[in-house]
Amino acid sequence: MSEQTSFRGHAIVACGTLRRELNYLRESGFLDAERILYTGPGLHAKPDELKTQLARQLARARESSSHVIVVYGSKCYLDPNEPTRTMDSLLGNADVCRVEAEGCIDMLCDAQQREALAERESILWLSPGWMEHWKRIYQDYLGWDSADANMNFPGYYDKAIFLDPQPLGLFDEWTEHEPEKILEFSDWTRLPVEGRPITLDRLKGLLQECVSGVQGRG
Repeated sequence: MSEQTSFRGHAIVACGTLRRELNYLRESGFLDAERILYTGPGLHAKPDELKTQLARQLARARESSSHVIVVYGSKCYLDPNEPTRTMDSLLGNADVCRVEAEGCIDMLCDAQQREALAERESILWLSPGWMEHWKRIYQDYLGWDSADANMNFPGYYDKAIFLDPQPLGLFDEWTEHEPEKILEFSDWTRLPVEGRPITLDRLKGLLQECVSGVQGRG
């Protein structure tokens, strides 16, 4: 698929976890959408708030365009009180195309790529957004303390892998200039954190598929 795909006439609603990646694609000239609107990061952990913010941002997006691309995965919404409700049921309109992925990690690195990177180890996958907002997700939204972290991370995962989009190059930057960003998470989870370079090609392709009329419902 050509990288000359234009996103004019489309608005985008995305999880704030992917703000860095999508803003880079906009600033680099790839993503020329009418507007990009974000919900708060990590709202899969607060399903009621996700519904509220998603509805609000979809309404704003439709003020700019009749075609809306939603950058949320099929597994980003799970409400134990409404188990039959899905992410797609929250959207439910012909003018919306959701990217065909399970979640933000899958949007950056597909299952086959992750399997190769994992090398048969059990991996906790991280992205720049996850690393920036882990306290909000785990501590504020889920209410975990260090005891919860100790029960849920070591023993289940062998290590954490930070998927580092090379246009951003954040893992090396943070390791050199702001090591506390990584060390604090590593200490809390009791997992070593390793960086792995990736491209943004998968994310770009998923966005292009929506413009081409491929309705992402994966």
